[in-house]
Amino acid sequence: MSQETAFNESTPDSTQLLDCRVRRLIVNADDFGLTQGVNHAIVETHDRGIVTSTTLMANGPAFEDAIQRASSAARLSIGCHIVLVDGLPVLTEKTPTLSNKKARDGRFYESLSSFAVRAVSGRVRADEVEAEATAQFRKLQAAGIAVSHFDTHKHTHIFPPVLRPLLRAARACGVRAVRNPFGPIHFSAATKRLSLWKRHTQVMLLAPLGRKFRESVAQAGLLTPDGTVGIAATGALDIRLFENIVENLPEGTWELVCHPGYNDADLANIRTRLRESRAIEWRLLSSPEARETLARSGVQLISYRDLV
Repeated sequence: MSQETAFNESTPDSTQLLDCRVRRLIVNADDFGLTQGVNHAIVETHDRGIVTSTTLMANGPAFEDAIQRASSAARLSIGCHIVLVDGLPVLTEKTPTLSNKKARDGRFYESLSSFAVRAVSGRVRADEVEAEATAQFRKLQAAGIAVSHFDTHKHTHIFPPVLRPLLRAARACGVRAVRNPFGPIHFSAATKRLSLWKRHTQVMLLAPLGRKFRESVAQAGLLTPDGTVGIAATGALDIRLFENIVENLPEGTWELVCHPGYNDADLANIRTRLRESRAIEWRLLSSPEARETLARSGVQLISYRDLV
């Protein structure tokens, strides 16, 4: 039984019940706060398109701009995009096992693989992860954001030694839901590209961690969707792949991970592999075709706020 189902069965208000036999989709835009162009695109794809939720980077270069834009998007469910790699800590000089000793500004290690090795080998302290996550949650809350959920930059919460302290921080801060980074991945004949299959293989190798993830979330008392779709397609999402994902969506509640944005001068100064793909996703997620695809397939759009 999924966390979502367990929550719904104990909810007295029948208007809040989510029928487990239908198909629901949370469309969550990551990297809110990265640049003004990304912020603009996320709010646009919410106002005009199918984005229902987003996750905000507490240490993002355009954090203040995101807070200002959020004030005009009352229906947008906003969570925290916890950053533990490839960024700066909120708790400066208090994260020695997370910070790259070679970096003068105390920034995190850039590589996910090196972070993973350090985390699973016990070289990342759980109390530092919990403290840094708490600081990031609190920064959003202090700015007036009602944090509905959280996920992590580069999906670092896929690793149990990282997930456990993050769940403790979320619970202490009143954050009730977390992204489930595991789930089915669908490919059409038109999207069997080498880059996607490489990503698919990486995700599938980590799939055995899914059961442990669900157990940990349940023990912490948080909610999570049945899984995610689209992670393997990051950087390659287009209308054909989107249609394939929606048409093959299983029953239950799933999250589509996306990264809309403007490929502008500000983004050129950011260390990211997602550039033109953000503009392609922005156009897709704002399009009538995307909403028509969901309607044709009978998929209901919800947000993380609806889930909790």
